[in-house]
Amino acid sequence: MSAPYSLYLYEHCPFCTKARMIFGLKNIPYEQRILLNDDVDGPVRMVGRKVVPILEEDGTFMPESMDIVTHIDGIGTPVLTGETRSEIADWLQKAAKPLYRLFLPRAASAPLPEFATTSARAGFIQRKEPSVGSFSALLVDGTPELAELNVLLKELVGLIRASDAVNGALSTDDIHLFAHLHSLSLIRGVVYPPEVEAYRQTLSKRSRVELFDDMAV
Repeated sequence: MSAPYSLYLYEHCPFCTKARMIFGLKNIPYEQRILLNDDVDGPVRMVGRKVVPILEEDGTFMPESMDIVTHIDGIGTPVLTGETRSEIADWLQKAAKPLYRLFLPRAASAPLPEFATTSARAGFIQRKEPSVGSFSALLVDGTPELAELNVLLKELVGLIRASDAVNGALSTDDIHLFAHLHSLSLIRGVVYPPEVEAYRQTLSKRSRVELFDDMAV
């Protein structure tokens, strides 16, 4: 018997990571369906535009990662019951620019299923490169961004209250923070302080979303 939920996604997509997490945290089975990055017709047919993640349930489709998180968390007893903190949101905002300047070119070169065809990979590069600058240059020398991220990870230590929940009890802050750390795991040279390492490994296990450590570039 197939799972009642299907999630259409890209493995590199942080919004997809957020949607994947809630299924693991809730121990709810689902089927992952990886789309090619240049597949426009599939998402448009489902929700009217090219977007992921998309949840399929009983023949209906739902886009938007946090809508999916809220919907799945509402099944049975919710797990995201903890408080949220502005300090976490502030940290995420500070980390976003250097993270994605280094992450996007590495995603484009990684052996991910959404880039299984030349056209899918080329289309991603064409769309995303203008937003961060030359992918090849950032792959050769992303030293300033890497240094900035490593400083920010030291700052994150003081914000982590427990290794299994950043605020002491699982909340949407964990969904957003782990998605950032999941993307960071594709970047070689990132230094994780022990408290951050414990947190990202624990959340990876709890959410059943594997990190990219083994393919870091």
